[in-house]
Amino acid sequence: MIRTILLIGLGGGIGSIFRYLTSVLVARYYPNSFPLATFLTNILGCFLIGIFMGFLAKSQFGSQDLRWLLVTGFCGGYTTFSAFGYENINLMQNGNFTLAFGYIALSVIFGLFAVWLGLFLTR
Repeated sequence: MIRTILLIGLGGGIGSIFRYLTSVLVARYYPNSFPLATFLTNILGCFLIGIFMGFLAKSQFGSQDLRWLLVTGFCGGYTTFSAFGYENINLMQNGNFTLAFGYIALSVIFGLFAVWLGLFLTR
């Protein structure tokens, strides 16, 4: 349990640093109102979780420790959107299209509402 927490914390810390660096790099070269840093982070995070999960699934190095470090830790620290993307693809691959699209719709609707509510309550 302690080992798992340390692996997730290490990966999450590194992922968070990379998230910050992505924002700094994008802001330096793209001073615009579109949230490109977040967009790129989400897309890159989805790509990385696909690479990590694919590699871990078919590799002899696919230990649970690497999954905690890279998937839960790094990808979770970089962007939780990658987990959201992976979960939806997994649902679709298992034929659960209605559940996947419901999950997508509810996540977006309730997520935006939760942000609005949080802002509203703190005004």
